[in-house]
Amino acid sequence: MQPDKMKILIIEDDPELAMVLGAYLQKYGMDVKSAEDPYLGLSMLTQYPFDLVILDLTLPGMDGLEVVEKIRQKSDIPIIISSARDDITDKVIGMERGADDYMPKPYDPRELVTRIKTILRRTGTTNAKKKEDEKLFELDLPGRVIRFKGVPLDLTAAEFDVLSMLIQHINGSVSREQLLYESEHIDDESSIKNIDVIISRIRHKIAQVDKDHSYIKPVRGVGYLLTDRV
Repeated sequence: MQPDKMKILIIEDDPELAMVLGAYLQKYGMDVKSAEDPYLGLSMLTQYPFDLVILDLTLPGMDGLEVVEKIRQKSDIPIIISSARDDITDKVIGMERGADDYMPKPYDPRELVTRIKTILRRTGTTNAKKKEDEKLFELDLPGRVIRFKGVPLDLTAAEFDVLSMLIQHINGSVSREQLLYESEHIDDESSIKNIDVIISRIRHKIAQVDKDHSYIKPVRGVGYLLTDRV
C-alpha cells in the first residue's frame, strides 16, 4: 500500500507563484491546494485534512500575521511563512504567534521541500492522524451536509447553520448572539433561548450516532463549544 500524500495548503495572493510552487511540490509526492484569499484559506482548513500551511504575509483583507494567530486559535498544524517582507519584526512576531518556520523570498523551492519534510518529521504530523481527527465532524458547506463519524445528520436549515458555525470554531466557544445573528435561517427577532432549543435538537441527533459522549458543551455566560476531544 502506498503511503498517503502530504497535503499542503498554500495561502498566497500571487497565483503564478502559487502555481509554480504547487507544481514543484507535486513532483515530490505532495497534494497541494492554494487560496489567494486568507478568508478562503481559513475556511479550507476547516474542510480538508491538511498537514502543513505555506503562508504569505502580504494578503488582501487580512495581514498574514493575523492569519497565523487565527490558525493557532483552532489548530496546531505546522505553518511556514513565505514572505518578501524583510522586516525582522515580521519574523519575530510570526514565530511568537506560532509559525514553525520563516522563509524570505526569493528562495530555492528545493529548500522549501527540505524544510517541509523536516518540520513534519519533527512535529510527527501524519496524514493518518489528521484524517482520524477530521472524520469526527465533516462539513460540506456548498452541499449543506454535515457528517458525524461518516454519518450524514438529518438537520433543519437552522440546525445546519448553528452546527456549521460550531464546527468552524471547533474547540472554541461561540456566543449565543453570534449563533443567532449570523444564521441565515433564524429570524433576527427570535429569542436567544431559541438557540438553546436548536442546540438541544442537534445534541439529540448527534446522540443517535454516539450516545456515549457529549460533543456540544455549554460555556457559562457565553454560549457553546463543540469539541472533538472526548
